[in-house]
Amino acid sequence: MTDTRRTRRNLSIMMVVVAILIVVFYNLPGSRRSGEVRTGPMIVPTEQTASQKAVGGLKLTSPELIEKTPAKSHRIHIESWRTPKGAKVMFVASPEIPMLDVRVVFNAGSARDGDTPGLAFLTNAMLNEGAGVSDVDDIARHFEGLGASLSTGAYRDMAVVSLRTLSDDQYRRPALNLFYDVVAHPTFPQASLDRLRNQLLLGLQREKQDPGAQVAKAFFQQLYPNAPYGIPTRGTEDSLPLISQDQLRTFHQRYYVAGNTVIALIGAIDRSEAELIANQLDQQLPEGPAAPVLKAPAAPASARHEHIEFPSSQTHIMAGTVGVKRGDPDWYPLMVGNEILGGGGFASRLNQTIRQDNGLAYSIYSQFVPMAVEGPFLMNLQTRNDQADQALQLLDKTLRAFIEQGPTQQELDDAKRNLLGSFPLQTASNSSIVDYLGMIGFYGLPLDFLEQYPQQVEQVEVDAVKKAFARVIAPDKLLTVTVGARTAPASPAPANGG
Repeated sequence: MTDTRRTRRNLSIMMVVVAILIVVFYNLPGSRRSGEVRTGPMIVPTEQTASQKAVGGLKLTSPELIEKTPAKSHRIHIESWRTPKGAKVMFVASPEIPMLDVRVVFNAGSARDGDTPGLAFLTNAMLNEGAGVSDVDDIARHFEGLGASLSTGAYRDMAVVSLRTLSDDQYRRPALNLFYDVVAHPTFPQASLDRLRNQLLLGLQREKQDPGAQVAKAFFQQLYPNAPYGIPTRGTEDSLPLISQDQLRTFHQRYYVAGNTVIALIGAIDRSEAELIANQLDQQLPEGPAAPVLKAPAAPASARHEHIEFPSSQTHIMAGTVGVKRGDPDWYPLMVGNEILGGGGFASRLNQTIRQDNGLAYSIYSQFVPMAVEGPFLMNLQTRNDQADQALQLLDKTLRAFIEQGPTQQELDDAKRNLLGSFPLQTASNSSIVDYLGMIGFYGLPLDFLEQYPQQVEQVEVDAVKKAFARVIAPDKLLTVTVGARTAPASPAPANGG
């Protein structure tokens, strides 16, 4: 009898422990996806109202956990309008999950730095260091206490401030009130400026030891020598020490204005609530015009090869030219063609030729980066120093053959199948959809952009790919940047492997 009671007691303890572990597991905080938006999908999985589902008697209150609940699909219906001061609003109602994502996008990236590289990046990074009457610790505690998350980011074209919060008014209202201050009323405290500046300077020192960072930085500077996209986004060792609080305030007053803003919203709110949120932010922002249109950059007039000596066993290679801007009429043939050339992983031509057939690289890819004006087309790989010349020759040969001959019908069919098969995952969450809303609004793309995507991909033909690549890429005028140690060509290995 004693053994039976002991067994029952042990079983009860085990059940309690398991129950506790389940509760802890389901309440672990999720991580918000970040990164660049890729041209993509149309279908939106929508989640059930998980905050109303109890787990061990506890309700889920994490927006990230809520968004991971089972989904069903529906089409994205985007609504758009202008605020009284001229901000563009992009809104999608998503009543299935009790959360709200807000992404505010300014035409205030490093392309607006002028003679002060790093100014846009530091301005954006300082927004959550102090706002209104709150300091950095107050801001962090406030959002954490509400189960909300705040993030910022600055790139070449745009600067972004994002909020994710539960849509219930008791959480949403206080989260938005401080969010408005962060966006419109930053205080730029000197202590935070000094700390962030030192972090950026340390980062630049670390980049000097990273050949991958070196090749990318040199490629953009050489490809855009007299254009804004050549400005280092995170600044330089010369520019960062000179940036002052007054410069940050001036930059914010010029570019963080209503007429230079896109407000993207998705969540469990209706149109009237979305209008109220957008108008409240609009009221906080000063009036001001959109940033001037950037001047289109010139493509290289001739081939050029820049080498940076670096003590490494591998040579990092980046080659390319000026590509296309967002909205280019040949975007879909270029995107599908690039999937075949170097964007499609193991199945791509570059990977097949340089990695699988010749064993010259572990990874290789090509990419178009469309931006407000013509962004780059680039090809990137790493190879042993003594194989760099051979890899460059094969890179050139493969690109030329693709431009001259175009893809095969089988390659085109496979690329379409891959793109259309993977695109639903790219709008499988509200966080990814709000990124797309910001992109569509910022670049002035049509509201049915996501719905048109699969149709446009399906319509691409072999001849269209061939013509688009021939128009955009001149293989005799590529910029090539290499970073590595120069070595003499390696002697061929004996036939018997000895």
